[in-house]
Amino acid sequence: MRDMIDRRRFLRTTGVLTTGIGLTGLGGSRPLAAAVKLANGAPHAEKLGWRLGALFNCFRRPIFYEAIDKVASLGLRYIEGGSRPTLSKERPDVHLDQSMSQQLRKELKGRLADAGVKFVSYYSNKLSSNEEECRKEFEFAKDMGIETLVSEPPPEALDIIEGLCDEYRINVAIHNHAPPSHYWNPETVLKVCKGRSKRIGACGDTGHWMRSTVNPVEAIEKLGSRIISFHFKDMNKYGRLDAHEVPWGTGKGNIKGMMEEVHRQGIKPLFIMEYHYHGPNLPAELAQCVEYFDKVAADLLAKR
Repeated sequence: MRDMIDRRRFLRTTGVLTTGIGLTGLGGSRPLAAAVKLANGAPHAEKLGWRLGALFNCFRRPIFYEAIDKVASLGLRYIEGGSRPTLSKERPDVHLDQSMSQQLRKELKGRLADAGVKFVSYYSNKLSSNEEECRKEFEFAKDMGIETLVSEPPPEALDIIEGLCDEYRINVAIHNHAPPSHYWNPETVLKVCKGRSKRIGACGDTGHWMRSTVNPVEAIEKLGSRIISFHFKDMNKYGRLDAHEVPWGTGKGNIKGMMEEVHRQGIKPLFIMEYHYHGPNLPAELAQCVEYFDKVAADLLAKR
C-alpha cells in the first residue's frame, strides 16, 4: 500500500468545496443534508473494533452544532466535546458544560441523533479533589451518554475520581500535554494508574508526545491496555514545540507504525482526530486523514 494519499485529488475536492463552505456544515449553518460529503468514514477500521471520531476544535469555529455536522460530513460517527465551544451561533453565551439546562440537553441529543453522531468523550478541566464538583461533571457525562472524560487531574485526586468512575461506569483518560505538564511522560501515567480500576487510563496525545521527544510508537508499547483513547495527530516536526498538524502519513509521527502497534497489542481505543492547524486546505486535509487511517486499517485486515 502506498503511504501517501493522492493529494491532488483532495485539492481538487477543496476547489469544489470553496463555493459551498459558507452554505454547508463547513462554516455555515445550513443543515447536514446540504453539506458536501468529504470522506466516507473508516469502515475497515471499525472491522478492527476501532472507532474514529474528531475533536470539536478540528474546525475553524468553536460552535458545537456546526462541529457535529462537520464530523458527519467526514463519514464519522463520534465526537469529543469540551467546555470551550458555544452550543450554537444563535446562543453564543451557552457553553457545552454542566450548566446547560435540561431543555438544551434534550435539544443537543436530538441534534446528535439527527446527524448520526455520538457524543462519546469530553475534555474536562474540572476533575480535582473536590468530590462534589467532580460528581457534577460525572452527572453531566452520564446524562449526555458520554463514555470517557479526558482530563489532567492532580494525582492526589485519583482516589476520588476512581470511585466515581466505577460508580458511574465512566472512564477517565489522562491526557498528556508537553512539559511542564505533569503527565508528559508515559511512565508517569503508568505510575498513577498502577493498581487502579481499568476505567482509569491514558488519552495518548500523539502530537504532544512528539513535541516532548517521546516516540509515539514506543509510548503505545509502554502504555498498552491502559490506553483508553487517543488525540491522534501527525506533526510536521519532531521534538519542537512549534510543530503543527499535517495530513496523516505525511509527517514525522509514523502514524502507520502507531496503528500497527495498537493492532499488535489487540487493544481497541477510541481514536479522536485533533487538528489545530487551520490552513486554507483544512477540509481536504481532514478528509485525507480519514482516508489514510482507513487504508492502513484495510491493510491490517488483509494481513490477518
